[in-house]
Amino acid sequence: MRHTLPIVPQFYVTAPQPCPYLDGRMERKLFTALQGDQAQRLNDGLSKQGFRRSQNVMYRPSCAECSACLSARIRVADFKPSRTQRRVMKAAAHLRRNATSPWATEDQYALFRRYLDARHADGGMADMDVFEFAAMIEETPIKSRVVEYTRAGLPGETSRPLAAVSLTDVFDDGLSMVYSFYDPDLADLSLGTFAILDHIEIARDAGLPFVYLGYWVPGSRKMGYKAGFSAVEIYKGGQWQPLGDPADHRTELHPLSVDPISEQVARIALPQMLLDGFRALSE
Repeated sequence: MRHTLPIVPQFYVTAPQPCPYLDGRMERKLFTALQGDQAQRLNDGLSKQGFRRSQNVMYRPSCAECSACLSARIRVADFKPSRTQRRVMKAAAHLRRNATSPWATEDQYALFRRYLDARHADGGMADMDVFEFAAMIEETPIKSRVVEYTRAGLPGETSRPLAAVSLTDVFDDGLSMVYSFYDPDLADLSLGTFAILDHIEIARDAGLPFVYLGYWVPGSRKMGYKAGFSAVEIYKGGQWQPLGDPADHRTELHPLSVDPISEQVARIALPQMLLDGFRALSE
């Protein structure tokens, strides 16, 4: 019988490039590939340590002099919606949710293009074509879902049009909202906020303790909305802790604010099966 040892992940660092969140700064990412039979376990383990998935890559900001980007998640059991968030849920209660396998459609791409053109026309994804969009949705080595929200059709519409879409990963301890987009003509429904609120309910029903929101960046208007949810935790200093007052988190540059890459990699906790595979290769 032939046995295959787990693939031991290798970590790399990207070249510096302009930061999309804070003007005048340069970003750098630490990343590794998701591959092999243990991709789901590696994804689950690294996500608990501030990493995010993009297709078959896990990455975490590792900028030379800045540590502003903080992974954020909501504790589902402790979350309590604000009055404004309750109004959002009520206003969008007519939307219908449908969770499907990660398969890209023409309707999704059409909505995605309208969203980018209206909200992020000068962003890094503005030039994404239909093939790149399909790759973003479909190239996933882990358990993922596309959560679609549809509205009632208007006169002349033969089906329920898409109102919002979220590409969502399923972890052993929660849901991760990889990327969401929505109909810019329905901005009054606050669909970005609604999608997060609905994912909290999905996680609650599934008995999952967290909803991962990606990165929160103090001082960034693009990311400020995440601090508006209760029971938010951030990954800071190698551990999860309550966000507290957003004003307590600073974004000053300092050459000693980030540990050397070698020390960062040495502190990453890998799943036990991968460690066993590494030991077997070393013997």
